[in-house]
Amino acid sequence: MSDAGADSMTTGAVARVLQAGCTLGEGPVWDAARECLWFTDIKSHRIHSFDPVTGRHESFPVHDQVGWVLPAKGGQLLAGMRDGLYLFDPATGRSVKVAQVPGEPAGNRLNDACVDGKGRVFFGSMDDGETAPVGRFYRAHRREVVAQGPDAVCITNGPAVAPDGSRIYFTDTLAKMIMVAELSPEGEVGEARVFADTASDFPDAYPDGPVCDAQGCVWTGLWNGWGVARYSADGKLLSKVHLPVGNVTKLAFGGPDLKRAFVTTARKGLDEAALAAQPMAGDLFAFDVEVPGVASALAEFWA
Repeated sequence: MSDAGADSMTTGAVARVLQAGCTLGEGPVWDAARECLWFTDIKSHRIHSFDPVTGRHESFPVHDQVGWVLPAKGGQLLAGMRDGLYLFDPATGRSVKVAQVPGEPAGNRLNDACVDGKGRVFFGSMDDGETAPVGRFYRAHRREVVAQGPDAVCITNGPAVAPDGSRIYFTDTLAKMIMVAELSPEGEVGEARVFADTASDFPDAYPDGPVCDAQGCVWTGLWNGWGVARYSADGKLLSKVHLPVGNVTKLAFGGPDLKRAFVTTARKGLDEAALAAQPMAGDLFAFDVEVPGVASALAEFWA
């Protein structure tokens, strides 16, 4: 199946829900306690929140590139900044560094992350210049940050953890590859193998952020692919949902029943003509789905 049309599992049309104008919108995650969506604009050094019921949007400046935020215990957010892990307090807008990522080259930054059902955070690093294979994946839990998963990757995306916690997915964006590995109850990652070679389905696109739904299917953003794709648990392309912008980064399931899919996008890399052709690039989109997402646990990382 190649470049499929609208996903049969969606129940509503794609709509722009926020004129965010992100240079590099990334890392959407649903905060059930606050009933809002968090996402970042990496290149503009901002953390965003969006309440889909009231339409309220807040934007918080931070000191450096911020790849992701995850709701954490204590009402704060764990944030992956260029230079390490921080606890961010939305009430004050203050960030406090809580961990250095060991062995990271000076030219790297953090890019994407997820939290499993036990509060363990898995995240990746990448070359900020997007040329050198010096990125890799890590696990952070409580006060410990350890390397776990593939290394020697230029642009990492994900990870994403299967609903039952038994598998974890890693994306090598430039290789156009999504990989999968077994995940032990203790959070140890097994040997990664190919899950989906997205180049065979979308030759001109690059797989971006992945996330799993409640059926164990994997959704991925498609950079230069004008949409998001849904793969079965055995790595077969099921369908694609088209968006009106080319650079689509990641999807998150939100709302009270986790059946509203929110999608971040980017303006980065688009010239004047491309921006004129896709004026909504960098905005936040949403559509409804039949299969819900999986409720996210709170990240556990102690300062």
